[in-house]
Parts: sequence; structure tokens; C-alpha cells
Amino acid sequence: MRRFRKASRSKSEKCAPRGRRSPLNSSRPYIIRAIYEWIADNDCTPHLLVDVNQEGVEVPQAYVTDGQIVLNISPSAVVGLEMGNELIFFNGRFGGVATDIVVPIKAILGIYARENGQGMVFDAREEPEDPPEPPSSRIRPSLKVVK
Repeated sequence: MRRFRKASRSKSEKCAPRGRRSPLNSSRPYIIRAIYEWIADNDCTPHLLVDVNQEGVEVPQAYVTDGQIVLNISPSAVVGLEMGNELIFFNGRFGGVATDIVVPIKAILGIYARENGQGMVFDAREEPEDPPEPPSSRIRPSLKVVK
């Protein structure tokens, strides 16, 4: 039987010992990056659907329809694409004019492939700050003997 060494955690990691609650990072930026990579690896064109009414969104307003904009973020369409945990930013061309684009992760409504529509749509609501309290592990279940 193969044994694995237990990974050690640094003090800066957010996963707390059992019994202590610790807020986790949003999974949204990680999912967006993974789907982006999957779309690009399959030679498709990744697009972001963005809610422009969210705070911090910087896009050309002339291309906004019904409070949303679709952004082509393929490597051939943008320069300097940075996909962080809080923001996505890059330089793209709109009507031949180079434009810096800033999109907070919370403003992204979806990411999909132009060619087939495959991807993911996110809930427009922001993720809750604190997850619900897990049940206490101190309460032991009680069992009865049934004959």
C-alpha cells in the first residue's frame, strides 16, 4: 500500500483547523480561468459576458447593450490579458482604437466559446460573504437497539 506524506500548511493559508471557521476565497475566478484555458485548448474563441452596471467595470460604453457587453478575450484579440482573483484586465481594440479594459470578477456573468456556446453562466447575485454555519461536531448521534 502506497502512503502519502501529509501536506503541511503555512500560517498564511486560509484553511483553518477543524472546528474553526475561516472564509474561503471565491471559486469564481478559478472557474473562469479553468474554462478559459479549456476553451482555448480546444481552439475555440473565449468570450466574457459582463454586467457593466457593477462598480469598477471599465469598458467602451458605445458597445454596451441592455447593461451588458460581450468581450472576446482570445489571445489573438487582446494584449496583456491578466486574470487575477479580483480583476481581469487587458488591452483590446474597439473600432480600431486600442482600449484598456478592466472587469471585476464579480461583474462577470458568464464565459463561453463563441463557436458552440459551451461554457458557464454565473448567478448575477454576489456570492455570500459567510457560508452557513456547519452543524456542531460535538453532538453525537444517538442510536437505539431495535429488536
